[in-house]
Amino acid sequence: MSANIGSKIKQLREAAQIPATELALAAEIDPAKLDHIEQGKSTPSIATLIKIARRLGVRPGTILDGEEESNPVVTTRKEGGVALEQNNNLGTEHTNMNFISLAQNKKDRNMEPYIVVVSFVGKQDGALSSHEGEEFLYVLEGQVAIHYGNRTFNLGQGDSIYYDSVVEHVVSSAAPGTVARILAVTYTPW
Repeated sequence: MSANIGSKIKQLREAAQIPATELALAAEIDPAKLDHIEQGKSTPSIATLIKIARRLGVRPGTILDGEEESNPVVTTRKEGGVALEQNNNLGTEHTNMNFISLAQNKKDRNMEPYIVVVSFVGKQDGALSSHEGEEFLYVLEGQVAIHYGNRTFNLGQGDSIYYDSVVEHVVSSAAPGTVARILAVTYTPW
């Protein structure tokens, strides 16, 4: 999936005649990181994807989508969604999270729903994320720690949190060696 994301970013960037260095600057990443993303060697974090999409003048879902559908999009358990594996070998950006897209191909959506498998990362070790919009997280399995600004929220199965994502935050499983599964819905105005 990361190769498709990277090729879509490159296709949109070239169509808009935006130099790679300019897009990297707008996304606040190193040009080498953008090159790895466009080659499919790395997958952008949600925060980076939002910044790339904003500079390209598209919504984040446009980068994730193939054919767009205006009717409801159903993702069955058997299909499992589309995985966006975090393969970030050029930095620590969200290396503890694997995203599974649940609304691929839904045309004109304003929300991005994911199932996220989260492993442990300490607040000091994790790359802080900050971007426009809002996030809603619902814990499906395990224990999760959300470091939000200078506060930490510990959530268990069935707990949820809704926050402004412009505040720096890190989402982690609650303890080393553990994983959790969450439903995450992000909204980014554009």
